[in-house]
Amino acid sequence: MAFTYFFRDMQTLEAIRDYALPALKSRRYINIWDAGCAMGQEPYSLAMVLRENMVRMIFRNVKIYATDIDGSNLFGKIIRDGKYPGEQVRRIPKEIFAKYFSPNGKPDHFIIADEIRKSVEYQKHDLLTLRPVRNNFGLIVCKNVLLHFKEAERINVINMFHEALSEGGFLAVEQTQKIPEKMKDLFEPVAANVQLFRKKG
Repeated sequence: MAFTYFFRDMQTLEAIRDYALPALKSRRYINIWDAGCAMGQEPYSLAMVLRENMVRMIFRNVKIYATDIDGSNLFGKIIRDGKYPGEQVRRIPKEIFAKYFSPNGKPDHFIIADEIRKSVEYQKHDLLTLRPVRNNFGLIVCKNVLLHFKEAERINVINMFHEALSEGGFLAVEQTQKIPEKMKDLFEPVAANVQLFRKKG
């Protein structure tokens, strides 16, 4: 299973909050793709950040499409149930944890609030099919995935993301992953210290 944890990359989450969210909130429907979601910590972290900065009526229009190739066939149930052991939630800021998690009945296990869980929809998906799960995304997040691909595969996948983004949509990738040089005319960076880009044209 992929190694990750809740609120793993606060720098990118804060950049999404500060730079992408003001544009996303103007949309009637806010569609987001988290590609390579593992056991759900990343899409749920994103959902909580969005909810903290949106009124309930706007957050109801958020849908995060969480996908992973998942050779274990376990991620879907874990994400749908939204239940995590204490060791996986200890890094969550205390005020966020208190607001969106409650005991699950099993010792040292917790369940995410329905409002957050309902905003995330999981499906199994292989990025190398180069078929997006849908189109017209306002934001695509892809972390810890592109580094496993060959250069040509990365370019093809990023091209797919570009096509799946709506006009002015945002792409967030792993801090260590740069946009290939030949693709820089497709995106513009929106912050100096993170890999967050906005679709050109």
